[in-house]
Amino acid sequence: MMQDQTRLGVDIGGTFTDVVLEVGKRQFSTKVLTTYAAPENAIIDGMHQVCTKAGISPAQIEQIIHGTTLATNALIERRGAKTALITTMGFRDVIEMRTESRFEQYDLNLQLPEPLLPRQHRFTLKERMDAQGHVLIPLERTEIEALADAMAPYGFESIAIGLIHAYLNDRHEQMIRDVFADKLPGVMISLSSEVSPQMREYERFNTTVANAYIKPLMKSYLGRLKGRLADEGAACPIFLMHSGGGIISLESAADFPVRLVESGPAGGAVFAANIAARYGLNKVLSFDMGGTTAKICLIKNQTPKTARVFEVARTYRFKKGSGMPISIPVIDMVEIGAGGGSLAHVDAMRQIRVGPESAGSEPGPACYGRGGERPAVTDADLILGKLDPDNFAGGSMKLHSDASAQALTALGEPLDMDAQTAAFGLAEVVDENMANAARVHAVENGEDLADYTMIAFGGAAPLHAGRLCEKLGVDRLLVPTGAGVGSAIGFLRAPFSFEATRSVYMKLSHFAPDTVQTLLRELETEATGFVRTCDAKASISAEYKVYMRYTGQGWEIPIALSAKQAANPDAATFQALFEADYTTLFGRTVAGMDIEITVWAVNATTQAAKADSLDETPKGQSGAVDCTRALFDPVQGAASDAAVVLRDTLNPGDTVAGPALITEDETTIVIPNSRTAIARPDGTIDITEKRT
Repeated sequence: MMQDQTRLGVDIGGTFTDVVLEVGKRQFSTKVLTTYAAPENAIIDGMHQVCTKAGISPAQIEQIIHGTTLATNALIERRGAKTALITTMGFRDVIEMRTESRFEQYDLNLQLPEPLLPRQHRFTLKERMDAQGHVLIPLERTEIEALADAMAPYGFESIAIGLIHAYLNDRHEQMIRDVFADKLPGVMISLSSEVSPQMREYERFNTTVANAYIKPLMKSYLGRLKGRLADEGAACPIFLMHSGGGIISLESAADFPVRLVESGPAGGAVFAANIAARYGLNKVLSFDMGGTTAKICLIKNQTPKTARVFEVARTYRFKKGSGMPISIPVIDMVEIGAGGGSLAHVDAMRQIRVGPESAGSEPGPACYGRGGERPAVTDADLILGKLDPDNFAGGSMKLHSDASAQALTALGEPLDMDAQTAAFGLAEVVDENMANAARVHAVENGEDLADYTMIAFGGAAPLHAGRLCEKLGVDRLLVPTGAGVGSAIGFLRAPFSFEATRSVYMKLSHFAPDTVQTLLRELETEATGFVRTCDAKASISAEYKVYMRYTGQGWEIPIALSAKQAANPDAATFQALFEADYTTLFGRTVAGMDIEITVWAVNATTQAAKADSLDETPKGQSGAVDCTRALFDPVQGAASDAAVVLRDTLNPGDTVAGPALITEDETTIVIPNSRTAIARPDGTIDITEKRT
């Protein structure tokens, strides 16, 4: 991708819409409150703001990269289209029965999440494929036509088609689509064999239903956005960030909107990986905290960790299994309801609880003065001295300290706390929640966070990252330039990419090299075809992965193949690769057990934007103090005077000793008393523990 282009990155979050304009090497950014009713309005507003700053017109923008939480929010809030599911007879209730596992074993009153579709919107046809993809019961066209006629009066806007073993043979699904396209023109159709061609029918059906459920909403929004941008003069190509950390065309996004479910957080992980490459860091903890959620991701060897399945809308204390599984390639991260707008309350045990409910941008935290009355994390940050009420968001918004104090007094009353003590309690609870999430995520991946460097971005992360490092024992924290709009910058660093997956079961004892060769070649062609729709001229490389396990095990581990190993597949090589990775994860292999492959994946990608080389940091002086402000120190349990330093006055090598606040338009960096900061040549603030 050309780095001297004029490109716009846009991230719609739960509270703010971040807009970043790159004109060659120059960067201009702004944050606008998200407009829920018509999200494109905030984008247009932000685009004009950054174009004015850069002194260009929207017509000069050559490319727009967009990420959004709209798909996620539609699933969480159940605001999708009127949708139906057509499946194989006998499998109508798969999405309601789930996997029959209990995510909270000892809760006698456990409530499983409701499926996206009620039972009366799920229909069956008499047909059957076997586990090898052979037809057991043929599908009759007359039956499909009769079903289409029976469904017509319901007025469905979207239909999901998920048949048993369709990932091996999609003939019946295609047949149903053809008939319904004739009988019910205008109804959108999603096939499981295209959306998620993988084994495990619950995850596959659920992913296809989710795709169908949000497809009309996202198609309408993307169409409106394209039209509005063209009306404003920005008639350039628009691309979407997908949850796997790459970019796809607007048309592909409209057909497969479920791939956009984690698009905003994925941009943040790409941003952090780019910073990690610039600093030569192989173990990075990416910390992205916005207005609604906080996202934590492990980045090893400058590459974010990926997965094939993740859960949306966990309903039970963020427990695994309590959400909606989506089976698509995704950057693996832990997401918790802890953002600037997350609301606090006192529970029945007289403990302060924060999130997952958020004030968003309408009405927003109490301090926004837009009608919010309940205390949010931002209210606590304001009362603790982390924010300047007169210079929030570059002075574009005034914060109301009195409203925050009133909301926090109401929180503290049941606990006999004043507003400041309640704010201290709220902030410690939210920081401990995030620290716990990071610890659990690290343990699940066999990592020790003491070896990691944290990279913090998002509007609220620099306010909390210093305290998080103290809690986690992380020595080094980097806050890059543009941290407040990190995800939007990440969109501009991401490659065009698409991962094609398919489930074809094969044991190593019956390994068929010719079949494997053909399968990987077909997947490469499919993935490359998607990327070509985004960039017809770029050089495209392929990354190969197979998911393997011992026979009888329930889950697989991903094994990466080189291009040479994919071109000349060999059972002994596959076994050696699997045993090496299995030993790394579990400390041993299992003797005498056959090994099987369940899923094959090929990711086609263009070259990611290269990280700029880092110059040596010259020795500077202490940063010029603009003023001082009372900042509450959670370690001491009392407020003390903290130096306030303007970020754009810092020269490379300048140092700032805590307690201090480094301020900029989009965020504020809190330097705890235990830390000291130095400005790097690229503008990054490098924060480490004070050396004695």
